[in-house]
Order: sequence, then C-alpha cells, then structure tokens
Amino acid sequence: MARCSFKWRNSSSFVAPKLELLFALSRSPRKTIERELSEVHALISEHPQGISVRDLADEYARRHSNPIAKRTLNRRLHELVHAGRITARGSAVRRIYLPGQAESPRIASEGSRAAEPVAGEENYVPLSEAGAEVRRLVRRPIMHREPVGYDRGFLEAYEPGFTWYLPEDVRRQLHQLGVTPDPHRPAGTFARDIFDRLLIDLAWASSRLEGNTYTRLDTQNLIQFGLRAEGEDAENTQMILNHKNAIELLVGSAEIIGFDRRTLTTLHSALSENLLGDPGDEGSLRRRPVQITRTRYTPVAIPQVIEDTFDLLLQKASLIPDPFEQAFFAMVHLPYLQPFSDVNKRTSRLAANIPLIRENVCPLSFVDVPEKAYVEGTLGIYELKRVELLRDVFVWAYARSCAQYKILRDSLVQPDPIRMKYRNELAEVVREMILAMQPPREDLVRAQAAAYGIAVEDLDAFTQWAISLLNAVNEGSAGRYRLRPNELTEWQMKFRSRAGQPARDGRLPTG
Repeated sequence: MARCSFKWRNSSSFVAPKLELLFALSRSPRKTIERELSEVHALISEHPQGISVRDLADEYARRHSNPIAKRTLNRRLHELVHAGRITARGSAVRRIYLPGQAESPRIASEGSRAAEPVAGEENYVPLSEAGAEVRRLVRRPIMHREPVGYDRGFLEAYEPGFTWYLPEDVRRQLHQLGVTPDPHRPAGTFARDIFDRLLIDLAWASSRLEGNTYTRLDTQNLIQFGLRAEGEDAENTQMILNHKNAIELLVGSAEIIGFDRRTLTTLHSALSENLLGDPGDEGSLRRRPVQITRTRYTPVAIPQVIEDTFDLLLQKASLIPDPFEQAFFAMVHLPYLQPFSDVNKRTSRLAANIPLIRENVCPLSFVDVPEKAYVEGTLGIYELKRVELLRDVFVWAYARSCAQYKILRDSLVQPDPIRMKYRNELAEVVREMILAMQPPREDLVRAQAAAYGIAVEDLDAFTQWAISLLNAVNEGSAGRYRLRPNELTEWQMKFRSRAGQPARDGRLPTG
C-alpha cells in the first residue's frame, strides 16, 4: 500500500516519514512523479503474470536513461496499488505486482459484523453497512470532497461513560474475546507472559502500516539478535527499533502508565527517535502547521489550541470506564488532532494498548490489518468525523489478535489459588524466617502460619508453598520480600548446601 503522509517541517524542506495514510508530498516535482508512475505502470502492464520489484527495477533501468532508486520505486508501487491501477500479491521477497486488481476471498473472523466486501476488493475487512458507506464517501475523487479543518466540538461532545463509539454488544463481545487466564493479577501480567511474541508482532505489524518493508522474520532477527535486514534502509530499521523500545516501555511500566501527558509524550519520544530531523520534536507537542496530502482535512495549527485540546483529550480518555472504548477513543482522536509533528498514528496504535495491557486483556497487535482499510478508516475520521469504518477495522483486528494469542494464552500455567489467596502472608513468612535466621522446616513454617490465621484447610498447602518459596529465594526475587542482599546471603550460607538445597539439620554439610 502507499506510504501516505509527508509533513511540512519548515520553509525550506519536506520530511517524508512512511505513513501509509497520506500520500507523499515528494521532493520531486509532481510532473516527475506522474511520469514515473506512468512508466512503472506501463512496465507492469506488460507482465500479466506478475513481476518482482528486482526485475521491475532492472527492466526500468534498461528502458530509461535514469535508473529509479529502490525507495522511490517502492513509493510509486504503493501509490499505484492504493489507486487500484496495479495489484500486489505475495509478501516480502516473493511479492509480485500485476496489472489491475485481482479477486480475493472474503475475509471472515469471529466477532466481525460483516457485509460482503466489494467484488474484486483485495485484502479488506468485512464491513457493517455504515462502514461501507464511509468507505464509499472517502473514495470519492478528492475534488468532490469538502475541505474541512479540525473541529474541537467533535471531542467536546464526547462524554466518558455516556458517549460510546463501541456499542454495548460490541464491547461485551470484545471482553469475551480478550479474556485471559486471570484478569485479576497485577497490571501487565498477561502482556509479560506473552511478551516475546507480542514484541515482534506489534513492532512488525505497526511498522508495516507505515510502509515498512521488513518481514516478520527480519523483524525478529533485528529485535532478538540485532541483525539488520539486507537491503533495508536505515529508516525502516530505526522504526522497528523504536517500536521495540516503546513496547518495552508500555509493558515494563504497566502499573503506572495511563492517558496522561507524561505517558503519551514519552511514548511518542520512543517511537520518533532519530526519525524527525529535529530532535526537539521528539516527545514535544507540535508548534508548526502540518499538511496532509490526499485528503481535504487540515489539522489545527495554533500551538496553544493544540496544547489545550491535547489536555482535554487526555482528560476525557482517562475517564472512560471501558478499556476497549478507551483503546478505540485513542485511535480516533490522537490522529485527528495530530498533536505531534509526525508519528501520530504510530503513537495512537500503541496508546490503544495502554488500557488493554493494564487490564490484563489480550493486547491488540494489528497483525494482518489491511493497510487500505486502516487508511480509509482514518480518512473517515479526518473528513467526516465518522467512526464506523475505523470501528469495523478495530473490531476485526482485535479478533485476529486474540486468535493469534489464543493457543499461547491457553497454554499458560494457571496461578495457584492458595498462593494467590495468601500472597501477602507468604511473603511475610518468607521474610520473617530469613531475618530470624530460621531454616525452612515444616514445623517452623506452621508456627509462623498460625500467627497469620491461615485457615486450617489451607494450612498444608500454605506450608508447602512457604517452604518452596524459601528454597527459591534468589538475588532477583529478594527485593520482593524487602530483603537486603547481605541478609539473604547470610541466610543462604547457613541453610543452603552447595547444591542449592537446604541442609537437613540447618547446617552446611562438612564433606
């Protein structure tokens, strides 16, 4: 799909991040762009069975005096696909481009409120009737769409707990889809349980929606081993690494993140690092106008209005009582306001995960989300202030994410009810026995347990858990019991053998 937005930075330059929603204001004159589009389209038209990017670049170089740069060629291909003049088939190195559009099967998923996609539509989500209407309206030629500016009234009209972009039946369905083994555990527990998978999925899928051409395998190699994909430019690599840092921030700080200025600006700073040209724009609210191409929407340009509206947006988001409504609200209003000079949609996608991670429901990875559907859903917000198409994308995407993590979720070990019930009491018994230099003996543990009023029917299980936890205390877990390193070391020297097990009589073996 096409990379979509180039933002106005200053009076002398354009910066072109790879946002799929808005088509680029290129450094090249428009006549040059149109010529290149026509030349690329003509070459593809000669290959009804499809042609790869590499072969297309070679043939372009043979036909024309000036070869076309890989990055420029990718942009032209994205624009031609988005315009429906060519079709992309396959993924990564196996992707080929064909003339026209090919038939594709209907995409169906649990939880989609589906209408049939338009005949011949490739890679689109099932739509509600209202979503299909929004799509029809944003697909009108741009000269037939009314120019619009930012309408603060759209945000002001939203009343948390009374206004709902997601109807009650949809929210109920999302809660059923997203349920995890134990939603009552501390914030972020489930996201940490599946962290390795989530990190790669979300970094790859969110970057792909910005036109990033890293494959999932390349993303995994970069994140896990620091291996940069061959042939990928520095911007794509930086984007993936920025997602990694931002996701680690969200999951690692699950207990304290929220819809507040510090969380959002820190998140934007992580996502935009080394991508904006001016480091002062990283994590800072916008202080200059931006232009968005291929839309009649113009964001607000007055810095004070941006500041005030951003604060109002965060205030309303923080008061929304349902995590899925919060998530979708962020996907609607952050891109609509464009509070940052760039990287607004990336910020909104990760911000949508704040309430999901915090509430221990399945996160939203955006895996398999069709670029075109996401683009047009956001255009529906920009130009029409209508949420239906983006809502269809959101609900479908969440069902897909839950399907991705279902097997992983079901395989997780269920928390032990005794350990959960007596979490604080177990911690205190472990701490007191170590500070009192007592060995992990059953009679001593039972005596300690009696002081905390452990129910008789739970006493045996409590005792076994306390002994297991005493035997397992290590440097990493000592802080959980408020133990100093020297306190733990002294206890271990007295009561643990060289094999790491407690001595039977409370003394280290002499042999």
